[in-house]
Parts: sequence; C-alpha cells; structure tokens
Amino acid sequence: MILLAPMEGLLDFSLRDVLTRVGGIDRCVSEFIRVTDRVLPDRVFTRVMPELLSGSLTPAGVPVRAQLLGSDPAVLADNAAALARLHPAGIDLNFGCPAKTVNRHRGGAVLLDEPELVHAIVVAVRRAVPAAMPVSAKMRLGNQDDSRMLECAHAIASAGADELVVHGRTKLQGYRPPAYWEQIALIREAVTIPVIANGEIWTVDDALRCREVSGCHALMLGRGIVADPGLALAIRSPQQPSVEWPTVLPLLAVYWRCIARHVEPRHRAGRLKQWLNLMRRRFAGAQALYDTVRAINDSVAVEQLLSATAAAPAHHFHQASSPPISVSEMTW
Repeated sequence: MILLAPMEGLLDFSLRDVLTRVGGIDRCVSEFIRVTDRVLPDRVFTRVMPELLSGSLTPAGVPVRAQLLGSDPAVLADNAAALARLHPAGIDLNFGCPAKTVNRHRGGAVLLDEPELVHAIVVAVRRAVPAAMPVSAKMRLGNQDDSRMLECAHAIASAGADELVVHGRTKLQGYRPPAYWEQIALIREAVTIPVIANGEIWTVDDALRCREVSGCHALMLGRGIVADPGLALAIRSPQQPSVEWPTVLPLLAVYWRCIARHVEPRHRAGRLKQWLNLMRRRFAGAQALYDTVRAINDSVAVEQLLSATAAAPAHHFHQASSPPISVSEMTW
C-alpha cells in the first residue's frame, strides 16, 4: 500500500488530484483541519477537503481521509462526529506536525510529550464516529527526543486506532536527513495495528531500503512524490520505465488551471514555484523552468508561459483502481 501524505501549504486537493491521476497511490490524507474550542461548520471541512463533496474520492477515484489536529479530546470528538456525517473515507489524527505555530498552540508533535492525552484523544474520536469508519493517526518519533515513542505508539494502538503512520524523525529533527527507519521497526514490533513508514523516501531504492529496515511494506510518500510524480508507480513496478519530464510537463498546466480556481492571483506563482522547486531534484527540465519563472510573480505572465506546454503530447497515466486517464481528459 502506498499513501500520499498531507503537506500543509503545498499538497492540497489540487496537487492530490494531479498526483493521483498519475497513478500508483492507494489513499490520501487531507491537510490538517485545525480544531480549537468549537464544532466547525461543514464549509470549513469541505474547503480543506472538497473531496467530501464527491464521495471522499479524488477525480481519479482515490479515497481521502480527513485529518484533524487539536488537543481537546471532547472538542475533537464532536468535530469528528460532525465530519463523519459527510462520509469521509476515514478520520486521521495529527500527532506529527512540527510547525512552531501549531506546537505553540498545543497541537501536532508537541502532544507526544503527553501520551495520556494522545490516548484520550484517540479514545474520544473512536467512540464518536461509526464503528465501520477507520480512525488512524500519524506521529513522529517524539517531540524533543524519542524516549516516549513506544509509549505514544501504545497509547494510540490501545485507544482503538486502526492504523498508525510513523514519520521517522522527532519534531526537533524536523526534516533533516536521515530518517530513522530502524526506530519505526521498533514501533511496528511493539503494536498490533498496521504501521506505515514515512520519511526520506525519494527514490525506489529508498523505498526498498525503508521496507527492509522498518519492516513495513506500506509506505507514505510526501516530498518524494511531489518531486517525482511517478514515484509511486515506480515503486510498484521497478522494472517499468520511470516517468520523465516530457510526461510531467503537461501536468503543470493542468495544476495551474486548478489552482486558478481557488487561489488568489498574487499567490498562484508561488504555489507553482514550490512544486517546481522540489521537482528540480529529479528533472533537469524542472530546473530550467524554475529558473525562468523564479522572478515572475504576475499570474498572467506565468499562465502565458505555461500555455506553451499545451502543445506537448498527451501521455497516459495508469491508475490501479481505474482505467488509464490522459492529460487531455482531466476536467476541473
């Protein structure tokens, strides 16, 4: 199983749509929905996760779980119950976000210093939603260190979670390599629920080593698949030719059309640059295009530049759960 990670500010429903159409992804998780002291209206849930309006599926038919972030078990439970009425593919709980703003407000990875509270949150949410609705969680190895990682994993599993994603670094370690996959192996051995490995999976070789070291067959891909949209397909079929830049290039125009529908003009160029910046790791063509658009902030100028990609040949992308879809068939 290969999951698509949430990435706040980048991997939203627009990029989920594009990447799941490329193929190889079994399930996605939305960006976090911040819960504080009240039940959120449906429009907040659907703004972060518009797939809720389409059966909790991306246009390619890939299910999406809604992720909640907060620290009050009762309020999280009430929001989970409200969210459940919109029929998400599941509820995911965030115990891994390393952002300082989030942590200052007692959310994300800082909660890993309080395993009892983590347990209470999962218990409350599990009780609040239908028994058939999956409840999963994502955690890091800890906040400042990994001394309580097994305690936190046990807290999540014993509270009734169906699944646990582990990012192989502490909050203090941020995103600095390496990811400590061997620590994920200790968690996997300590709990009875399925454990999914996450962190520093940029290539097929990384995926194979992560599986070997962590003992987890299931993986969650984040920056690696944003940098290489064909990574999930390549992991599934290493013998197949990898997706190259002429295939990826038309996706940029598709992505631009999507963000143009919900992102303010002054922010659109920045979103495109974020994606290109990561793809520079994998594609020389992305580096060249990034160098061209780097100084351009006017959305009209960027759109004119991307319009040149419209003449690129349409390549077909295979999705395990649906028939092949070509770029020309993508609708928004």
